[in-house]
Amino acid sequence: MRLQIITPEKVVYDDEIDELIVPTVSGEIAILPHHIQLLTQVVPGEMTIKHKGREQHIAVTGGFLEVLGDDSLSLLADYAVRSEEIDAKQALEARERAEKKLKDAGENISDEDNAAIQGELLRAITQLKVIRKHHNTPRM
Repeated sequence: MRLQIITPEKVVYDDEIDELIVPTVSGEIAILPHHIQLLTQVVPGEMTIKHKGREQHIAVTGGFLEVLGDDSLSLLADYAVRSEEIDAKQALEARERAEKKLKDAGENISDEDNAAIQGELLRAITQLKVIRKHHNTPRM
């Protein structure tokens, strides 16, 4: 199967895979070769890509996964990053900045600003969960 993971910024992944495990609104699902066609919403969490006995882990904050009949998978993600590209210190600082912004803004925050800060916070928390799970990083 061929998987493409595309975010607004870049193509995060474009290669052959043997299996994809992805968090969806219906729970975690595994996609294997010859899977039925599917369109599903992806929720924040960790995706696992398996290929030739190796695993790669990707933090994703949401999007849509489409499985086509020709064994091609396409994930249009809000945000996605490979676990080995996550900097724990930067993610921790981003979480702290977002939490401070929310606290400082109080009730005087516009819906747009609130959504942007919540997005920053979600990205940081998702990154921290994935890196903590796979890189033996101490609790943050």
